[in-house]
Amino acid sequence: MTTLYDVPADALIDALADELEDRVEEPQWGKFAKTGVDRELPPEQEDFYAVRAASLLRKVATDGPVGIERLSTEYGGTKRGSNRYRVSPAKRTDGSKNVIRTILQDLEEEDLVETADGEGRRITAEGRSLLDETAGEVLEDLDRPELERYA
Repeated sequence: MTTLYDVPADALIDALADELEDRVEEPQWGKFAKTGVDRELPPEQEDFYAVRAASLLRKVATDGPVGIERLSTEYGGTKRGSNRYRVSPAKRTDGSKNVIRTILQDLEEEDLVETADGEGRRITAEGRSLLDETAGEVLEDLDRPELERYA
């Protein structure tokens, strides 16, 4: 049986985003919110919310149980120094915790993620099966001979 570790992450996230697009609904403020203080503008992708939900689901499955603080560190970036003179060095910043928290709450409503008391969020059996089924479909669609041993 194919698992989420047997396929490339970008292909799995794209296929999973298509699955989650109908299940997870973007909030009204989602089109206007930045994903971190290091960003100048909100995301321009039409399906950003579904792609981030798929990415978070995969991240919780591989790293879980994981908290929002650690996930915001994963989705952060570097904020540049002074714009005027470029004298201060770039600094590490976290990603938007509100976007991550809202997506995780939506995934909990869909029963794909659950809260572990004192530990953070972890994936449920239904979430694991969704990831593995999607990975199987992705592996069938990929034309990569080096991955045939996993099929």
